[in-house]
Amino acid sequence: MENYLIAAVLGIIEGLTEFLPVSSTGHLIVFGDFLGFQGPAGKTFEIMIQLGAILALIVVYWRKVFGTVIGLPVDPKARRFALTILIGFLPAMVLGALLADRIEALLDSPTVVAVALILGGIVMLAVEQLRHRPRYGMVEEVPYLTSLLIGFAQTCAMVPGVSRSGATIIGGLLLGLERRTAAEFSFFLAMPTMAAAFTYSAFKHRADLDFHDFGLIATGFVMAFLAALLVVKPFLAIVSRIGFSPFAYYRVALGTLVLVLLYM
Repeated sequence: MENYLIAAVLGIIEGLTEFLPVSSTGHLIVFGDFLGFQGPAGKTFEIMIQLGAILALIVVYWRKVFGTVIGLPVDPKARRFALTILIGFLPAMVLGALLADRIEALLDSPTVVAVALILGGIVMLAVEQLRHRPRYGMVEEVPYLTSLLIGFAQTCAMVPGVSRSGATIIGGLLLGLERRTAAEFSFFLAMPTMAAAFTYSAFKHRADLDFHDFGLIATGFVMAFLAALLVVKPFLAIVSRIGFSPFAYYRVALGTLVLVLLYM
């Protein structure tokens, strides 16, 4: 029962942090380590409950997702948007397949997470200080090459603690996306990326999972879904008004706290 309670707590943490540029995986590693969570083999739990957060994102943007899917056969704008997201997804798909095992070996290190949180926060603060003039105010306007470059930025998040959303948002800002647009583009890019990560992890660890594991995953999945539903729109409102600096300061503070706790 205690393990299920921890799974629920970790699901809430996942849902609250998946779309914020603070590294949901990093939070799960750190809090899972401190709470002594005994979950499924490898990092299957962390990856699989992320799909709950992605499902929440699909619910929030269901009109855009549904309109794009049904418009593919007849609407050039829908095809262009879908291709833009696919191009942005390709770097993570290719490099993830090539480097997945090496990356998984890093996922058990809270120290790696803490350092990545601090460095990522510093980079985010530096980017926020740049007076960039946005060239793209809507996700539909993002060019193919820009999407590809943002996709390569997303691969930096293979290092735990970097943050997938943080990497794509920073990449988007540097490439001329308006703040809200950068965040929303990161959301749409998360859909195929996390769905692929879920599928890969489920297939790879299918022989290691038992009924108890599915119960823990389901608990975390549902809580991640519910928590993510609550955070997406408030996050966009904060970004539109004051930018990403609060999240950068939070990253630096959390990373520093983790290092202090680890080495006291």
